[in-house]
Amino acid sequence: MTELTSMTFSETDLDAIAAQTGRVAIFVDAKGKLDPGARRVNKMMKGAIARLAESERWNKMKEADLITLAYPQGLQADAVDVVRIERSAKADVARKAGAALAKARGGKGDVLMLAGPLRRAEDTVYGFAMRDYAFEVHKTAESSRTGGVTVMTGKPDDLKLSAVAPLAVAEGAHMCRDLVNEPANVLTTTNYAERLKEMENLGLKVEVLDEDALAKLGMRTLLSVGQGSDSPSYVVAMHWNGGPEGEAPLALVGKGVVFDTGGISIKPAGGMEDMTMDMGGSAAVAGVMRTLALRGARANVVGLVGLVENMPSGNATRPGDVITSMKGDTVEVINTDAEGRLVLCDVMWYAQEHYKPSAMIDLATLTGAIIIGLGHENAGVFSNDDDFCDGFLKAAKTEGEGAWRMPLGQAYDDQLKSRIADMKNVGGRPAGSITAAQFLQRFVKEGCPWIHLDIAGVASVKSETTLAPVGATGWGVAALNRLIADRYEAE
Repeated sequence: MTELTSMTFSETDLDAIAAQTGRVAIFVDAKGKLDPGARRVNKMMKGAIARLAESERWNKMKEADLITLAYPQGLQADAVDVVRIERSAKADVARKAGAALAKARGGKGDVLMLAGPLRRAEDTVYGFAMRDYAFEVHKTAESSRTGGVTVMTGKPDDLKLSAVAPLAVAEGAHMCRDLVNEPANVLTTTNYAERLKEMENLGLKVEVLDEDALAKLGMRTLLSVGQGSDSPSYVVAMHWNGGPEGEAPLALVGKGVVFDTGGISIKPAGGMEDMTMDMGGSAAVAGVMRTLALRGARANVVGLVGLVENMPSGNATRPGDVITSMKGDTVEVINTDAEGRLVLCDVMWYAQEHYKPSAMIDLATLTGAIIIGLGHENAGVFSNDDDFCDGFLKAAKTEGEGAWRMPLGQAYDDQLKSRIADMKNVGGRPAGSITAAQFLQRFVKEGCPWIHLDIAGVASVKSETTLAPVGATGWGVAALNRLIADRYEAE
């Protein structure tokens, strides 16, 4: 997977600044106050930093904006990046500052970050690590990404320790991005299962259920989605047991459709290449599980993903077919392009039957309708439990990941009524994201707190965000990790 940029934490050494190659990053507040590191750079540059801080341009800058001074006099560095930020800036601003530095670096060369004045330097390191990402594995040219980051501070050991958890989140997000960016001829269902199995090296217990096992369990709706493909279907269960022995786990369930043609209800050709990202929910689950293992989370969590490929063939499920779920309910398949819910419902039921979780969250790039409603700024959040939902929304806000609660209700559920089966898999065009959530809620047991996250608009984007370049974002890894830290970690 794409590795994080190398991070080294060292004691501030002002005499080493002059010989630093690559880039030097300094942090200056709105009033132009310079810490010792910035003062040394200012002296070597014959007052250039002080003049910048007194300029009209500086006064017009926002917090976390930066100005690059190229080929600075008196230094070996190619550039000095001057970031405007207050010493006690909040976490989101500190992260934005780190992301701005990563973007300025462009993946090339070393960076010396003089972090002495920052109280939230670990957030700046996190922002840098998140933004400094590129998916280059399929480019034949040698990677142009070079160098690493040295963070100078008065207490390097303390900062290194406080950065462990944020960097674990960044690594989980990078894994999520890699999986979503990977083309479907490479990330087959089998390849995907193998990659997840490799995380046993981190201390996770990973169980792979093949088609024979799924058939014995009665996961017929999941298997119906993949039966038109030559690629076998799997369910992968990833266990992290860091909490008290015997304590019920939190269950995370992810949709892992490695490619979605729509099946017999085939999608239009235009834009179908983007359907390599239809496993974004499962990728987020994988990223969270990696993060928990890397930081040694004191919680019990099980991550389950259903891995399938939705293809048209002579063996594919047809519109009008009736399938019996693992729960035992029958589903009339009206549209084979509404396949994600058929995958999730069986895995969700298995999660509750097998693990009896304390709560359950599913993630899926489930509906285009959620993009019509919320665009690419927010994921849709559906829940049967106000307190649980509020906890997630708070975690998402803390981590800067857009999330907006959507309604549920009987009138929406009534749209799923079928003439010949217990339910249809779609409820028509009106409120398409809500009726999809209502379908899933039918597979949530009484008393199980549940959240459904429709991430179709946020898993992969066409414009860069603060913490991610164009493409896969890794949305959900940070928010779910925060929720687990806030509500499920053992004291």
